[in-house]
Amino acid sequence: MCFVIGIDVGGSTTKIVGVGEEGVRKPLFVRAADPVASLFGALGKYTYDNGIPLNSIEKIVLTGVGSAYINQPLYGIPTAKADEFLADGLGATYHTDLKETIVVSMGTGTSLVQVAGGEITHIGGIGIGGGTITGLASLLLNTSDIGEIIELAKHGRLENIDLQIRDITTAPLQGLPLDATASNFGKVRGAVSPEDAALGILNMVLQCIGKSAILSALNTPIRDFVLIGNLTKLPQCRAVFPVLEKMFGVRFLIPENAEYRTAVGAALAFILGHPVRDVPQGKEQL
Repeated sequence: MCFVIGIDVGGSTTKIVGVGEEGVRKPLFVRAADPVASLFGALGKYTYDNGIPLNSIEKIVLTGVGSAYINQPLYGIPTAKADEFLADGLGATYHTDLKETIVVSMGTGTSLVQVAGGEITHIGGIGIGGGTITGLASLLLNTSDIGEIIELAKHGRLENIDLQIRDITTAPLQGLPLDATASNFGKVRGAVSPEDAALGILNMVLQCIGKSAILSALNTPIRDFVLIGNLTKLPQCRAVFPVLEKMFGVRFLIPENAEYRTAVGAALAFILGHPVRDVPQGKEQL
C-alpha cells in the first residue's frame, strides 16, 4: 500500500498523519523546542509505530509555519509544501457533507478560511488563541502549563468573573438571555481565585473566537463552522459553543481528530491534485 504523509509543522509542535487507500492512519503529535527536530522526530516515530516502510511513501507534504525551514527532500522521499489555508479547508471538510462553511483554525492565534463554491479562501483571523491563554495565565496565575490551567478552570465560577446581562438588567434583551456575557472580566474589582481566573481566561478566548467566526459570515448564507486545532480539546468548548449556537442560530462542528485536520489537508492537497510546491531535489536532509 502506498501512503501520502501529511505533516503540519508548527513552531514547537508537529502533527503527522498518513493517508492511504483505507483512509487516515492513526495520527501523531510531537512537541519539541525546534521545528526541524520536531519534524524528524515525528516522521521517524510515526513510520516506526505504524510499520510504514519508507519505500511505501509516495509523497511527504508539509504545511505550517515550520515548513519554511525545510528546503530539501526528507530521507530521499519526494517532498512538497502545501498552502496552510488550503490544507485547513481540505482537512476540515474531509468526510463531511459540507459544501459551504467557515473553518476556524484555533492555534496560537486563530485563522478563518471560507469554503464555498469549490473555492477555499483565507478571509482573515484574530490574534487570540492558545498563545493568549498561556500569556494571560502566566501573568495572572504564574503558570503557562495548559493542563494546569484546564484543571484550575474545572473548579471556577464565571459569575465571579464576568459581568452578565442579569447583572445590569432584570429583563433579558432581545436575543440575549440573562446569563449571556455583557463584559468578560467585567465583574473583577480585586483579587479573585486562581480557579475563577483560569475559567475566565478560557471562556473569554473561546467566546471571542466563536463570535469572530460568526461575524465573518455576515452577508453570507453560511451558518456552519468547523473548529479545528489544538484548542478543540479544551473541555470548555462543550459549554461555550452550544450557547453561541442557540443565541445566533448557527452550528459549530468539531470533527474527529480535529487537531490533526491541517495535516490531513496537506496530504489531501496532493492526492486531490491541488497545486503543491515540490522541494527541489538535492542533498537530502538526513
